[in-house]
Amino acid sequence: MKLDEPVTGGPCWTELGTSDLEAAKRFYTELFGWRPETDPRQEAGGYTVAHLGDAAVAALTPLYQESQPVAWNVSFQVADADTAAEAVRSAGGTVILGPMDVFDVGRFAVALDPGGAAFQMWQPRAFPGAGLFNAPGSLGWVELLTREPDRVTDFYTTVFGWTVNASEAYTQWGLAGADFGGMLTMGDRFPPEVPSHWLPYFAVEDVDATASASTQAGASVLMEPTSVPDGPRIAVLKDPQGAVFGIYVAGQEG
Repeated sequence: MKLDEPVTGGPCWTELGTSDLEAAKRFYTELFGWRPETDPRQEAGGYTVAHLGDAAVAALTPLYQESQPVAWNVSFQVADADTAAEAVRSAGGTVILGPMDVFDVGRFAVALDPGGAAFQMWQPRAFPGAGLFNAPGSLGWVELLTREPDRVTDFYTTVFGWTVNASEAYTQWGLAGADFGGMLTMGDRFPPEVPSHWLPYFAVEDVDATASASTQAGASVLMEPTSVPDGPRIAVLKDPQGAVFGIYVAGQEG
């Protein structure tokens, strides 16, 4: 069972920071069938919400700072952003932005876990988060890649109250009786310059066909389509601007 709506402590939204917003809009529209809508207000800074039908599923933004990497970011819902920020600090993390209000839609903060992976916290007001999960073209799984598995496990269970289902090869995160993500320890196959990070996975109907279509649109395949034992078929891709994301077959439990 997977989460099918935003809940406190769980993933609620994902945003892409990209060096070429218009190119990213074209790429993801072609790949996932998204309908992007850019906020026309100058103070919104080009913030673009992608929809499937009437449901908001993700956001695409330009890079707002020179030091900001091209990357997908994951947001977790919190009841109170200020309280959550204090919990992050108390558990050994670092708050690097906010908490701050975003118009009337919510309040958010950006933090680093003890292993250095960035994540966002979202206190909803007018906007709760994604309106669709685990359907083709929408977010369905979030994975933490880290070199500090013990420290970050303690951190996230303390801050968000997640449950942990760990094996020698992989750790699954749970909440409200449902799994929503996992953790992979970064070994020697990851170059030292690759930092710890959160990786969103989007559901698709056919992993192999989507991976092939992505390369035709200018992406590269970092992990070829593969079937996870007792789990879904997955692949990891890098979009034309360099942002990494995963795909998996919708409806397959992992």
